[in-house]
Amino acid sequence: MLRDNRQQVIGNIFTELPTVDSTNNFALGKVHDGVAFHGNVYFAHDQFAGKGQFGKKWDAVPNQNIMMSVVLEPDFLEVGQQFVLNAWLAGACVSFLTEQAGDVFRIKWPNDLYWNNKKAGGILIENVIQGNKWKFAILGIGININQTQFPVFLPNPVSLTQITGKNYSPVSIAKLLCIKLDEKYKQLQSGDFEGLLNEYNKSLFNKNQPVKLRKGNVVFETTIVEVTAEGKLHTKDVMDRFFDFGEVGMVL
Repeated sequence: MLRDNRQQVIGNIFTELPTVDSTNNFALGKVHDGVAFHGNVYFAHDQFAGKGQFGKKWDAVPNQNIMMSVVLEPDFLEVGQQFVLNAWLAGACVSFLTEQAGDVFRIKWPNDLYWNNKKAGGILIENVIQGNKWKFAILGIGININQTQFPVFLPNPVSLTQITGKNYSPVSIAKLLCIKLDEKYKQLQSGDFEGLLNEYNKSLFNKNQPVKLRKGNVVFETTIVEVTAEGKLHTKDVMDRFFDFGEVGMVL
């Protein structure tokens, strides 16, 4: 009997892990073992080798933050629509954090979660694709919740408790995030990709602002226009420019 993934709720199975190298690695392993399905969530109290974007490490103090991975089966999406999923996830996280903090969060392209000029979290999506079929997506989410002391090599971190002055249960707030993800997932399933991209761009960090970007050893000034449906950063100065993930970095 086939499972109807549309009826599976994100967070329907919420597994707490005392310690793990990476929740994404753990979730991928469960997927490959055939025991993880759409909506399953793996939450780590301690993650000692968390993954960041472009091979970077995600550092977080144990028992103080959201470190979790969500398993999705986005079989209604085409393989070429991977940025749609990124836009949905980043937008849902920013919407959730804005509601929790009572202040506006932004998305720093492609997938950092920002409050003012400080980084509160990030997302990382890893996919399992067979032929032209998108079988699974593993959504890694890291958000600073109660942590107030950070490694010196992190230039601009901030946590939710530093913003609001409140302390939180990381597990409880992670479960609330799952509710928001499930709510927003219905918009993705409906095919409202244009709406999701518009929401992403409305939340884009430094949109319509001049910024300094670094490409290799060259730093130049340009103005952020938007992010395209393919996930390219569109900027404008003397000409229109389009950049792929990892091609440029923002100089803050």
